[in-house]
Amino acid sequence: MKNTPFTPMHIALGAKMAEFAGYNMPISYTSINDEHAAVRSHIGVFDVSHMGEFVVKGKGAMQLIQSITTNDVSKLTKGKAQYSCMPNNEGGIVDDLLVYCLEDCADNTTHTEAYMIVVNASNIEKDWNWIQQFITPPLEEGKGEALEMHNISDRTALLAIQGPNATKVLQTLTDVDILNLKYYTFTRCKFAGINNVIVSATGYTGAGGVEIYFENENDNASIIWNAIFAADAAIKPIGLAARDTLRLEMGYCLYGNDIDDTTSPLEAGLGWITKFTKEFTNKAYFETQKTNGITRKLVGFEMIEKGIPRHHYKIHDANNNEIGYVTSGTQAPTLGKAIGMAYVAKEHAALNTEIFVNIRDKNVKAKVVKMPFE
Repeated sequence: MKNTPFTPMHIALGAKMAEFAGYNMPISYTSINDEHAAVRSHIGVFDVSHMGEFVVKGKGAMQLIQSITTNDVSKLTKGKAQYSCMPNNEGGIVDDLLVYCLEDCADNTTHTEAYMIVVNASNIEKDWNWIQQFITPPLEEGKGEALEMHNISDRTALLAIQGPNATKVLQTLTDVDILNLKYYTFTRCKFAGINNVIVSATGYTGAGGVEIYFENENDNASIIWNAIFAADAAIKPIGLAARDTLRLEMGYCLYGNDIDDTTSPLEAGLGWITKFTKEFTNKAYFETQKTNGITRKLVGFEMIEKGIPRHHYKIHDANNNEIGYVTSGTQAPTLGKAIGMAYVAKEHAALNTEIFVNIRDKNVKAKVVKMPFE
């Protein structure tokens, strides 16, 4: 089991630790509800250094990423990021990811194209191998045109500082304006005295804030960790359990639960990152699916009767016919009710449709609602 640069801090703080995606990660420090509330109301700090980072650079970098992801990478310029996914050849999703444009070059003459791809921790090796198969050896070696791909996951530390007051507090640690950093943009800056830190207006909580990437070298991790917590006495460390309840309240997909190798981006409500104006892996399949219509859809639902939905619980209709299954479910701390996401047959996917979650062999009433949950 691997450690992150922050593992000693988690243990010193008394975190409940457990294995996640091969890493020794903090699940909670106090309670899920307390940590969840801290992010929604003020600031919470997540160690997400287990995530994977690849750098793709050189001539053809943009074309490569454009061909393997569903979103339109050509729209990115330096300092911008986008959410996307990599489709497979069977109509599913290899992984969902973020693409950061580190250097763009419209005419391929003045700069080296460079992008960072951030992937899920459990898919690092899988994603690396998937992308590698699309890289063709360059014809003119040694002329600065070679396409390169580097796995920088092990030497990259990543913290997500989330919450409505996050940027206000973190602004005291850098001279670069991060208060006005637009959503899905990023900047490189000196942060807490450490050079070349990427501060990105992205996150997985819907509470605002940033994610910061930096080199895992020397004492960088402890310097940045200590500086963040010294900036405001009310900042709390947050574990993966609250991260899950926070993202679920927003209706954000979790790979391995709500999306996987068998689920289409169109079924998952990710048509907005599926751009048919360009070529990408298995485009024809998804175009046909869009034309003919999907047979199932990922929906949000809330429980009407008492019960908490869990991953893989079956969904029935009023006549006890099986119509789908739960992908994620919880008792939502902010909302005070049980919510979930599920794939259901499209004829049962309309808002306010009554469905039944099979909990311990009993059908418990729920209804389809819009996401984010309210």
